[in-house]
Amino acid sequence: MDRQLSEWKLAIERIWSAAAPDYQEAASLVADIARDGEQAMLRHAATQALPSLRNAVPKSADQITQDAALRRLRVVRKVLHTLTTPQFGKRDVEVKALTPEERYRQMLGLPLGRLLAGAEIHRAYKRAAKTAHPDGGGTAQQFLDLSAARDALMKQR
Repeated sequence: MDRQLSEWKLAIERIWSAAAPDYQEAASLVADIARDGEQAMLRHAATQALPSLRNAVPKSADQITQDAALRRLRVVRKVLHTLTTPQFGKRDVEVKALTPEERYRQMLGLPLGRLLAGAEIHRAYKRAAKTAHPDGGGTAQQFLDLSAARDALMKQR
């Protein structure tokens, strides 16, 4: 299907770069995309663009109708570009679950990658307790979880 996306992208670019877009050809292409597109986002964009493009086909169509058709065609073009552009890096990698120690450090707002002093843990606990305590706008459960995090980190030292 990547080949199909590339063909559609090329056809849209050809229509887009013309001095006067051929709205009949654009409507036909977008109808194919709406019918055969596998990606929901692409099908949705094409379905939304189709009425505007069909309204712009007659020679008697006014400038407002043609501008609306071009805006809709631009959306389809942008979606096709997004789907066909290679993505680098680890974008679809699952986020690894935090260990209990990492979760405790995160709760207290402490850095993950270094040793912690007892005073540092205590200061972070005091700072976080101001908002987690029921009198400070938190809940009793938040405060208990925060206290448990502090105790666990102090034990690990």
